[in-house]
Amino acid sequence: MSTTSKNQLSPWKNKLHEVIYEADTRAGKWFDIVLLIAIFLSVTTVMLESVNSISALYGEELRIIEWTFTILFTIEYIARLVSIGKPLKYVFSFYGIVDFISIIPTYLGIFITGTHSLAIIRSIRLLRVFRILKLAQFMGEANVLIKALKASRPKIVVFLFALLSLTFILGTLMYLIETPESGFTSIPKSIYWAIVTLTTVGYGDIAPQTILGQTLASIIMIIGYAIIAVPTGIVGAEIAITSKKSNTQVCPSCSLEGHDDNAKHCKFCGKSL
Repeated sequence: MSTTSKNQLSPWKNKLHEVIYEADTRAGKWFDIVLLIAIFLSVTTVMLESVNSISALYGEELRIIEWTFTILFTIEYIARLVSIGKPLKYVFSFYGIVDFISIIPTYLGIFITGTHSLAIIRSIRLLRVFRILKLAQFMGEANVLIKALKASRPKIVVFLFALLSLTFILGTLMYLIETPESGFTSIPKSIYWAIVTLTTVGYGDIAPQTILGQTLASIIMIIGYAIIAVPTGIVGAEIAITSKKSNTQVCPSCSLEGHDDNAKHCKFCGKSL
């Protein structure tokens, strides 16, 4: 069967795909660096617009700057669509949705009045930083972390249920030990205190007054330090197990990544990388 397929990208689209989606080329790295700077400047503009004194003096200039960035990000969004074999894969991907949501509030302001409050949504562009970080060696490590978190999910869920049961027991005990005058007026409020104490937050709005209550509180504080290490240990063990270096190649056909370093074909759709 011929290697040429109807959904194969043309040479200029392949070049565009390499620049936009890949971080292991000189052009791709420069594109990601420029895009990263533009994202931070755009978010800075949004933050400055929220300051009344600055907005009163430079409101028009800030709006012009924001429109400039919005147009640039729109061009980038369109370029991502045309430089991939299956555009809908990108549109409905996590970062595709982030890209769309981050540019739409500016355009809504043209047709709908009172949408200026949606400007803060544009700060969602910062989420794109995680994708751009693949310009260095971090994307492989990020993939390992994601895999470890997924693998740890059943253990963490069990741990959270056990922790929830523990807080119910400790909160109920403290309710029985302390008096309402100490602030422990109900079991739910006592459970709230147990959670605050167990997580070592310690707001101090409720505190035990009796010796027995203070003794129990001391035990809970010590348990809290031990509990904090449990999720870290679970995830750390999974990282050691699932650690496997991957490259930054993004398939030009299906837009998925996470391929092995020596991969020549996409392990999801079979197309050449």
